[in-house]
Amino acid sequence: MTEENPASLQIVADLLRARTGQQLGAGRMWRISGALAGVFRRHDISNVEQLVCLLTQPGGDQLAGEVVEALLNNETYFFRDKGLFDLLERDILPRLHEKRRGQRTLRIWSAGCSSGQELYSVAMLLASQRERWDGWKLELLGTDISPRIVETARAGTFSQFEVQRGLTVTQMLGCFEQNERGWQIDESLRRMVSFRQHNLLEPLATGGPFDLVLCRNVLLYFDPAVRQQVFERLFEAMAHDAYLLLGVGETTVGQTQAFTPASGLPGIFQPALTAPDSSIVEMPAPGRSMLNR
Repeated sequence: MTEENPASLQIVADLLRARTGQQLGAGRMWRISGALAGVFRRHDISNVEQLVCLLTQPGGDQLAGEVVEALLNNETYFFRDKGLFDLLERDILPRLHEKRRGQRTLRIWSAGCSSGQELYSVAMLLASQRERWDGWKLELLGTDISPRIVETARAGTFSQFEVQRGLTVTQMLGCFEQNERGWQIDESLRRMVSFRQHNLLEPLATGGPFDLVLCRNVLLYFDPAVRQQVFERLFEAMAHDAYLLLGVGETTVGQTQAFTPASGLPGIFQPALTAPDSSIVEMPAPGRSMLNR
């Protein structure tokens, strides 16, 4: 394999950061060529240096969108980190039921939802507690920066590999219908959720305030300044007594003043009682190409 030009690799990494806030550090530059293999085939491109040249030509913005899509990490699966979902079922949802029993409305946001398995997992969990939530208004929103992956989430059709990853046979047979395209999630569960495109660097235009936000295995791709900005956006969209769930090993401690650890719930966080400082390092506007500065 021909060694890629480091300067060209950096330009592609800068493009990703400008459009999404995600960074590709020096140790992850090797991912670029492999991740872009499909883009190279579709456009008959030989290497990253040629790609960079094409990005500066007319029509380059559409190609840039394909590049960013290909570089995004969409890894997800049903009931990822089972211990967290056990905590959700055993502690967090009962607490939210008690807190919101007056208005009987529960709002949940999966921020950086990828192809939807996380939010559908939450929907399955709520459906399994049907008596508890009978008569409630349940609003489950999933957002992702990738329009393509949002459409995949909306479709709710998954491969054999995807449904076997994290689901029991009982869940597969009870919550899905197999057809020629794969495994289609039950219509009743699809009606519980909605998906839309959204960049976490931007305020969420509609929805909220949310009672529960899941932003798991997303923030690790941002540098500290951008991570702080995302925490600010999450804070703005949440109720004062809501819960924030991050990925295993992720924390708000030392990262932001917007959240504090939730009492009695290890690894769970809540909005700070006072609004955090808004000393944020602003990123370039999403969609603005680094190449056209």
